[in-house]
Amino acid sequence: MSTQPNVVVFFTDQQRHDSTGVHGNPLELTPNFDRLAQQGTHLYHAFTCQPVCAPARACLQTGLYATRAGVVTNSAVPLDPRLKTLAHHFSAAGYRTGYIGKWHLGGNRSDAVSAEERGGYEYWLAANVLEMTSDAYRCELYDSDNKLVRLPGYRVDALTDAAIRYIDAPQRRPFFLFLSFLEPHFQNHLDDYPPPEGYRERYTGRWIPPDLAALGGSTHQHLGGYWGICKRLDEALGRLLDALRSLGLSENTIVLFTSDHACHFKTRNGEYKRSCHESSIRIPTALSGGCFDGGGQVRQLASLVDLPPTLLDACGLPVPPEMQGRSLLPLLRGGAAAAPWPEEVFVQISEDQVGRAVRTRRWKYSVIAPDKDPWRDAGSDHYVEDCLYDLEYDPYEFRNLIGLRSHQETAAVMRERLIRRMIQAGEPAPRIDLAPVKPSGQRRVSAEEARA
Repeated sequence: MSTQPNVVVFFTDQQRHDSTGVHGNPLELTPNFDRLAQQGTHLYHAFTCQPVCAPARACLQTGLYATRAGVVTNSAVPLDPRLKTLAHHFSAAGYRTGYIGKWHLGGNRSDAVSAEERGGYEYWLAANVLEMTSDAYRCELYDSDNKLVRLPGYRVDALTDAAIRYIDAPQRRPFFLFLSFLEPHFQNHLDDYPPPEGYRERYTGRWIPPDLAALGGSTHQHLGGYWGICKRLDEALGRLLDALRSLGLSENTIVLFTSDHACHFKTRNGEYKRSCHESSIRIPTALSGGCFDGGGQVRQLASLVDLPPTLLDACGLPVPPEMQGRSLLPLLRGGAAAAPWPEEVFVQISEDQVGRAVRTRRWKYSVIAPDKDPWRDAGSDHYVEDCLYDLEYDPYEFRNLIGLRSHQETAAVMRERLIRRMIQAGEPAPRIDLAPVKPSGQRRVSAEEARA
């Protein structure tokens, strides 16, 4: 048996960080994730770098920001086959590579994905846009020969069964398996979150996160089903971890749990994501196995784009210099003092807006390009200030402080951070128009607070 660790990526779609117990959800939805986070390494402050499905997936496969990867919207632009993905890097190191579930990087088809658009994965059981080709109890995928495969059971369970069959196959080489669920993303043709039978009733009318309780949106219609799906996903995670244990693979398998973005239930715009808010960009993320066991809680801000170099580094593989994320392993080995880490995460936003944002421990700042088409334009050289939030005193982002006289220095500091991060990501230095100045009443911010 190889001494190189196996890797399983357990990838959910549109899952809020506060669906988990370790982030304060009281409904006991995620005992398996919570255990993985507590016994392994929990990235407490983890964020997507693009709150839209296809762009986020391109970032996670390549370690590049969406503008560099060339996938900035869901509009049927395939991932450039010349780009190296996680599959290419692991294959080059002798790994078997497999992909199961939703791909959403394969061009203008919803169903089968051509071999050249599969990102280099060896084993294939997937559909390009799974929400368009299947339903909660009708899971239809395509194999390596693009033959239709119908899997029985609730879709989460069907994909998990397929993953367990994959890891149970004879192992002559280490494996890298990317298990990509649609859930808890809404089912498009229903505009609903269909959980397993009986699960919606368990959670409807129970705990509601404060942002959703205050802002409403589609919360009362959808949250019960959404929580029910999160519960079933955690049960699937438990089944997968049990399978690894029963096969004697637990100690030599790294498991990454993460999501592409979160869900604000139509409270910030007319749909579920595509905004700078925590309910759109903050995601549950934890790792176990190998060097991640006993890693504790990492409090530095981590981005989705940091996860590819982290996985390669954890397996002793070289991190390609073109990757724009950074391996998180130094934070485990020596802590913040031994491994200086960026004080902010950078987010690109498309489809609802051409937007950019940075978030530090305390502050969040965003800009938009009002003269650009969010479905056609990847970026701009001209933005206007849109949002400023003080997350220490307003964690649910109810009061937009942009333009307040008291927060001019804070906005200037964050504007400087944003421009620097845009340039680092390969974008041109933009011109940012300041928001009109407004009186601030009793609010005051010191120079030290502005840089927190």
